[in-house]
Amino acid sequence: MGCASRLPAWVELALLPALNLAIAALIAGLVVVLIGEDPLEAVGLLVYGAFGYGEAIGYTLFYTTNFLFTGLAVALAFHAGHFNIGGEGQAYLGGLGATLVALHWGQLPSPISIPLAVAGAALFGGAWAFVPGWLYARRGSHVVITTIMMNFVAAALMTYLVVNVLIKPGQQIPETDIFAPTVWVPPLAPLSASLGLDLGRAPVNHSLFLALVCCLAFWAFVWRSRFGYELRVVGKSEAAAIYAGIAPGRVTIVAMTLSGALAGLLAVNEILGSQHRLVLGFTGGYGFVGIAVALMGRNHPVGIVLAALLFGALYQGGSELAFDMPEISRDMVVVIQGLVILFAGALEHLFRAPLENLVSRLQVAR
Repeated sequence: MGCASRLPAWVELALLPALNLAIAALIAGLVVVLIGEDPLEAVGLLVYGAFGYGEAIGYTLFYTTNFLFTGLAVALAFHAGHFNIGGEGQAYLGGLGATLVALHWGQLPSPISIPLAVAGAALFGGAWAFVPGWLYARRGSHVVITTIMMNFVAAALMTYLVVNVLIKPGQQIPETDIFAPTVWVPPLAPLSASLGLDLGRAPVNHSLFLALVCCLAFWAFVWRSRFGYELRVVGKSEAAAIYAGIAPGRVTIVAMTLSGALAGLLAVNEILGSQHRLVLGFTGGYGFVGIAVALMGRNHPVGIVLAALLFGALYQGGSELAFDMPEISRDMVVVIQGLVILFAGALEHLFRAPLENLVSRLQVAR
């Protein structure tokens, strides 16, 4: 998507995102000054709240795991030339898939029930994304429109199912019964404790390793497989893909299905690793933030890991900041996160033209 870059790789992948992040931090600092607080103290509290002690690190990594799944989902669709804004709905349906397995086969031994639940999350998330992919390939429906619409359909469907079908008998709280412990994804606390790091009550779990494996698989799939090559060709030019004998419709359907499967895996972290039951609203906006994670990470797994860690730190550190600095409310923290999203997303090319001119002048001077 977009025009070919004339910038060196290190400028495109490192300097440009750093400049976007710096301008967002500068404006956020001005906002903090306007409300009468010290921006340097606020930054210190935010960093300490995200990385200053074991439990904070655990929560940061927990949020990071969610952003890894949704960032990879958006990036995969991007490489096929499509903007998947349906991560929220796909993650929601992934929670349904994981829940159905957990409720019906959760009593099986963990080596069987957990992989089945993970597969259920990926299958339901992928199936939900298959629909807009098929509609684009067969009916020409715009992926942005259909994925947005299906977010609302997913929310309505899940509300109906949880309230009327899956709710725990004898209660009014819209949530399912607690899953059997055999289907819980193990926490990372015991492993980290053996390494000398106390994660406290942080819900970070082994889903983090699954997310990192998905990053490696993403890289191998997109840049080292035949279908990955076809995917990138379609993303650059459908006309060129057709000329080369590649079917854009087939590529789009597969890409969107895999994108939805990645988004659905968010449920593994939230439902199987933390909540241990299906609750309404567990997606928490992670699907939308995944768009900024993919953009800031330049749709590359290494960049996505760094961007996901940044947003994980903003989520956790922002909560601590709002507690330690009452003048900086939770809404102000959301504003700071929004500034990062703004400059990483909508204004990601703000510094591109000046940098291209500078690089051109330096090359001529040589």
